[in-house]
Amino acid sequence: MKFTVDKHERYVVIEPLTDFLNGEAAANLKGEFMLRHTGGQRNIVLNLCHVQNADEDGIRMGLLARRLCKASGGLFILTGLNKQLADLLKVTNLESYFKIARSVSAAEDMIFGNEIRLDLRGE
Repeated sequence: MKFTVDKHERYVVIEPLTDFLNGEAAANLKGEFMLRHTGGQRNIVLNLCHVQNADEDGIRMGLLARRLCKASGGLFILTGLNKQLADLLKVTNLESYFKIARSVSAAEDMIFGNEIRLDLRGE
């Protein structure tokens, strides 16, 4: 599975280029999340604009990424969700667990707000 990685100073946007997040796609993305985490990146935006659906492995991949980001004080944000993916998160009771933004720029605003808060607290 292919995906794009758009690195910024305080965050990275990862965009899977697939219409279905299954076990294989999730494994590739998990590796990328681990690489970003060990490289000091604490904020990840997962842009799902090309993804139409996901299975259990695809959802679990998001849970891992969220834990990694949260452990370092960062944010894991989903964006580009279609109705089917949004409904899947509702059915699995994960809608409130994930941070969801309407666009990458909205996710960027959330990240910068969090970074300012951390800077003010001295973290």
